[in-house]
Amino acid sequence: MTSGIDDITDTGPNSTLPRRQLGRFLRESREANGFTLANAAKLVELSPPALQRIETGQTQKVRSQDVRALCELFGVNAEDTRSAIDLAALAKTQSWYHAYGGLYSTAFNMYVGLEAAARHLITYHEHVPGLLQTADYARAVIGAYPGFKDRDNVDRRVELRLKRQAIVTRRVNPVMLEVLLHESALRRVVGGRKVMVTQLRHLAEISKLPNVVLRIVPYGAGLIWGMPHGSFTVLGFDTTAKGEPVEPPIVYMEGGPSQSVYLEKPDEVRLYSDLASDIQSASLDDRQTRELIRRVTKEYERDQH
Repeated sequence: MTSGIDDITDTGPNSTLPRRQLGRFLRESREANGFTLANAAKLVELSPPALQRIETGQTQKVRSQDVRALCELFGVNAEDTRSAIDLAALAKTQSWYHAYGGLYSTAFNMYVGLEAAARHLITYHEHVPGLLQTADYARAVIGAYPGFKDRDNVDRRVELRLKRQAIVTRRVNPVMLEVLLHESALRRVVGGRKVMVTQLRHLAEISKLPNVVLRIVPYGAGLIWGMPHGSFTVLGFDTTAKGEPVEPPIVYMEGGPSQSVYLEKPDEVRLYSDLASDIQSASLDDRQTRELIRRVTKEYERDQH
């Protein structure tokens, strides 16, 4: 599977990430309330092209009064309106490095919006990533975070996580997903051995999908590039008829309950793309990956008796 992000060109010094997220939010809010682009633009005294540029993240300086007017028109609550205005302010910054709220923030989950819009995902993890988790595995992971002990709260987050997986399993235009999974993810017992048996069987099944590539990085691979590195995801997006990216690729590093990091600078994206390629080269092939998953699954099954 190719990453779709080999040819990266610098698009300028300003971050596109906040305005892309803001544009998605405003577009989804407009469509959810039944407004056409032309009608919404007229009601807030913008031209349709101007509103379209805001919704597609092409306007660098988005006026807070326009965002407020659009949110009022679409019936957006006060908290999300403030978040939208904050994104408009961030759109004016000139920084390649972005640290936003934690993984479990409820409003404006930056990563979920990007993930849903992506066409290619290459991800390295040392635990089973959310897109491949079973409900019980996800419940164990989410429930382990401090402050997430309320059952209803955990169940709600598990439900949201499972809904995200539709981008992988849908029949029409599923995301191309390449998962590089360290062997420790198979060995680390999350939720108990019974949960692990079901989870590993799920990994074996979902890896059969034509849009999914799963490779295990064995302990024997050592330290790639001679250094430890945490989980990361490289996201690539659709291209135009001319082969240019509709949105520039980014790198995401999950911050858990702390801050998540997003990198947009082409050199930095290329660096992580190269790292992913080297990790893939050190990984087991399809047959070896399936054999290892099968072997570890049998070990868990024996331990249950």
